[in-house]
Amino acid sequence: MTRLSVNINKIATLRNARGEDNPNVLATALDIESFGAEGITVHPRPDERHIRRADVRELAPAISTEFNIEGYPAPDFISLVRSVKPAQVTLVPDAPDTITSNSGWNVEANREFLTDIVKQFKDAGIRVSIFIDPDVSQIRAAASVGADRVELYTKSYADKYPQDPVSAIAPYIEAARAARDVGLGLNAGHDLSLRNLKYFHDNIPWLDEVSIGHALICDAIYLGLQPTIKAYLDCLK
Repeated sequence: MTRLSVNINKIATLRNARGEDNPNVLATALDIESFGAEGITVHPRPDERHIRRADVRELAPAISTEFNIEGYPAPDFISLVRSVKPAQVTLVPDAPDTITSNSGWNVEANREFLTDIVKQFKDAGIRVSIFIDPDVSQIRAAASVGADRVELYTKSYADKYPQDPVSAIAPYIEAARAARDVGLGLNAGHDLSLRNLKYFHDNIPWLDEVSIGHALICDAIYLGLQPTIKAYLDCLK
């Protein structure tokens, strides 16, 4: 079964736009779970432009599905994640001023750094996923630094899918098989949507998890949050 983890950063962005507490991030996360999502994802950035550290601390004990925290493993991020102990941490290579994640790790070039970071989180009992491009060599490197899973960065797939879905999915199938061969769990995220998710899942049915935020919240503006989550879950059947 492939889990749907909903990234709620956009809920926090909307809240922060008015400087008040509407929508309430915790209440929305709990509603998302009640609507059938199997996980909640957040990406707390240093400037707290959407999810705040206080949100993470409030969400952690309340989430009844899987809680996934994404971010660059700077010391303050490591401390936050280790203190709340989510089910999973997803390591991304973003600079502090990056608007949104736009590339996977070069694991080979950061081998020593990532080996240490992965060990710190695993010693705390937290599953570790590394955000990565569909590159077989990098996937093998992720296994060698001790990661439990990789999350495939899907922008290239999403960009090419409308014109040529077969060529769009091909490197992801190869990467997914490589991950399976070296014993890594497999996540995917960032640019998946109702338009392209079913095809992605049909071709890589052993996915453990998809993490989707921006597209899902955009769809929810028109469809409503509960019907949108159902539609995404239907893509994973």
